[in-house]
This record gives sequence, structure tokens and C-alpha cells, in this order.
Amino acid sequence: MVLAQLGGSISRALQQMSNATIIDEKVLNECLNEITRALLQADVQFKLVRDMTTNIKKIVNLEDLAAGHNKRRIIQQAVFNELCKILDPGKPSFTLKKGKPSVVMFVGLQGSGKTTTCTKYAYHHQKKGWKPALVCADTFRAGAFDQLKQNATKAKIPFYGSYTESDPVKIAVDGVETFKKENCDLIIVDTSGRHKQEAALFEEMRQVSEATKPDLVIFVMDSSIGQAAFDQAQAFRQSVAVGAVIVTKMDGHAKGGGALSAVAATKSPVIFIGTGEHMDEFEVFDVKPFVSRLLGMGDLSGLVNKIQDVVPMDQQPELLQKLSEGQFTLRIMYEQFQNMLKMGPLGQVFSMLPGFSSEMMPQGREKESQAKFKRYMTMMDSMTDEELDSTNPKIMTESRIMRIARGSGRLVHEVMEMLEEYKRLAKIFSKMKGLRIPKKGDMSSLSRNMNAQNMSKVLPPQMLKQMGGMGGLQNLMKQFGSTKDMMGMFGGGGE
Repeated sequence: MVLAQLGGSISRALQQMSNATIIDEKVLNECLNEITRALLQADVQFKLVRDMTTNIKKIVNLEDLAAGHNKRRIIQQAVFNELCKILDPGKPSFTLKKGKPSVVMFVGLQGSGKTTTCTKYAYHHQKKGWKPALVCADTFRAGAFDQLKQNATKAKIPFYGSYTESDPVKIAVDGVETFKKENCDLIIVDTSGRHKQEAALFEEMRQVSEATKPDLVIFVMDSSIGQAAFDQAQAFRQSVAVGAVIVTKMDGHAKGGGALSAVAATKSPVIFIGTGEHMDEFEVFDVKPFVSRLLGMGDLSGLVNKIQDVVPMDQQPELLQKLSEGQFTLRIMYEQFQNMLKMGPLGQVFSMLPGFSSEMMPQGREKESQAKFKRYMTMMDSMTDEELDSTNPKIMTESRIMRIARGSGRLVHEVMEMLEEYKRLAKIFSKMKGLRIPKKGDMSSLSRNMNAQNMSKVLPPQMLKQMGGMGGLQNLMKQFGSTKDMMGMFGGGGE
């Protein structure tokens, strides 16, 4: 079961329980059995799931459920809290400090994406002002040094390796010493991928660790390895002092249970997740938003971060002013489609919205949806400025529609479909009319003038229902600190 389907399955189990007339131990057990099945299919280790459901039964008060107090919210919150506890090992990972060189050693299974992840990790810190360097101590896999060299060159990061030296310990030591002399403050050592059964490679890993004395050992784990995640992670933990975990291949259709298993096995926190093949598809891991997405509750803070990356700050005041006046034009729709396409896989974006999941964007349908956005934008490219900036749908006469269809090479009914989509979105945005826009004019200022009542008018009914109504919305707003995260999904940025 993929990450998005897990949220859908748990939502359905909670909804069935919410609809029950009488809530007793039998109904609660049926709900928890469905949640257990969903978590196991998402590759969460059996013992973790068993312990979690046992704890939930101890926590949940059947009298509160029977009294009709937001039944769905009570169980959902209990599941949320338990999963957060699993993902929180109770200790922070090593904090890198500028001023002295830090050595970070990467270990992991063959095929986990470890070498690519090394470069992503270096690139992430390079953007934050660090001076990273890469050392390839993987002499086992043919082409490992070529891959690291290619990635490092593309990212403009210095690298070290050898085509002739076969001793990984010597390469690691020489590489670390070389970059210390060059005043690099983050030296990343990539080691050979291995399986827990390969005793010789594990011994090599221990020798590299003893020789380079890394400040941090990072275990890289492929999110799709399934129930084997716990045993594999534990094998690494028993060989070297794993201090952090990075989970790879966590795109919109990936399983997420292995991350929980890896944390439980290594007693170390997840610090990043890889969400794609490109250098910038690498996210800082935050427990609560991750679990929120896992349960189909959304990740609004993550969504806002994506929006901040694609919506220029100087565009916010004008956009907010238009929306506050009820002006949602085709041009604004065009710009928001552009922003959506920049934000990455649509399934991943959908999984960040509360009440939505990638089930609404099934695998194989993302390209179709992206093609639809581009098709609509092509039609709008054939419109005049008057048509793009008008808020009056009646301006679209039959002759104009036929002209747009001819100019964009589309059929008339496709133009009509695009205009219907515009009307639907305009109706949602019209509910923002009358909002008081602060002088500062950005989303963070606007958020302070919003409350749950305002937000409930803007949110689509389905989304509000999935949140658990007004009470669920209020709790969500408390969880994320302010309404700027809520507003972000409608096209603005943050601070």
C-alpha cells in the first residue's frame, strides 16, 4: 500500500466508526483492525503496529466516544500521537557546526540511492553557505566513482576518489585529509552498499569508520524495501554508530512504513527524505507533517514551503488585493497553474492537502492532469488581455470561444470545459472578498487577520468535512501555529 492509499484507508476506517450509532469496544476494535491492516500493508513492522494499537486502546476513553465527542478526531489524534512517538527516538541527531571540519559517513543497502543522496546532502548544505566535499570510498561497485564524479561535477562540489587504489580505507583517509587541508567544513564519505548477510563488507565499513572517525554516520534506506527495513537497519546499527537516517524514493506513490521501522531499529531520527531523482528533490524531515501526510491529514507547512519556492514575494500584494476585491481572473488562474506545475509531482502536492490524497491523483494520472493544465494554458495563450483580465464570464461569447479554439488548435467543447473550471475556481475565491488586507500586503500579515470562521468559508466543503468540521479546522490551525499555512494553498507565499 502506497503512502497516499494509507491515508485513504485510515480515513475510511475512521469514517465507518464515526457513522456507528453505538460506539463500544467491538466497534473500536474493528476500526483499529482496519488501521492495523493498512499500516502493515504500508510496511510498518508488525511489532510496532501491535504495540501502537495496544497503546491506543489504553488511551482512548470509550465513554467519550459513546458520548458523541468528535469520535473520528479522538481516534485520529491517538493514532497521530503514537506514530509521532515511534518516529521520535528521543534524541536529536548530531548538529553540524561551522568553524571546524565535520566528517559525515554514509552507509546503506545496495540500490538505496546512497551515492545520489550523498550529493543531495552536500548540495543542500552548499546552498546554506557550507563548503562541502565528497569522498568516494566505494571500491566494490563498478562505476561508483564515475557516478559520484558526475553528480559532484554537476553540483560544482569538489570530490576525491581513485581508479587504481583498491583499499577503501586508504581512499577515505586520504580524501578526508585532503579536504581538511583545503578548509572544507563538511566532508562526506560514501561507502560501499551492502546487505546484512555480507560480513566482509560490514567489516570494511567498520574499518572506514574507525579510520576516519566520522562525527555522524547516516544510514540511507530505500522506502520500498518493505518489512525487511527493520532487520536491515538493525544490522547496520549493530556494526556502526548510526546517528541519523535518510529515507529515499519517497515520491507521491511511495510506501512510508519503512521509515518508522528504520527509526525504531536504529534509535536515530530521520533527518531528510528524498522525493525524486533531481538534486533539489530533497526535503528536511519533520515528524508531525510526515505523520500528518501518512494519515491523509495533509502537510500544510510543507505545501507552504513549496509555494514559497515558486511564488515571488513581490507578486503577493497585488494578488491579495485582487482576491480581496473578489477579482479572480483567467490570468490569475493561468499563473496559479504555472505555480502548480513548478511544485513537483501533483500527487505529492495533493497528499499535502488535508482531506485529499494521491488516491485522487492515481498513478499514471499525474501526467494526464499536468497535460490538462498545459492544455488550458495553451487555450489562454490565445486570449486577448481583455479576456484574461475580465471578471465577467459573459464576455466569452460564442464567436470568442470559436476563435480561441481555432487559435489554440483545440475543440470548442475543450474551451468550454476550461471555462467551467475557471467558474468553479472563481466561486471558491469569491469567498475571500471583503477580507481586510494589511498595509504590509503579504500572506503572513493577512494570516493574522484570519480565523477559523473565515477559513471555513474559503475551504471546499469536502476538505472541511475531512478535517472534522469546524472543530477539526481549529485544532489543525493550532497545530500549525497560524493560518498562513492554510492560506498558502490558495496561491500565496509565506515569510
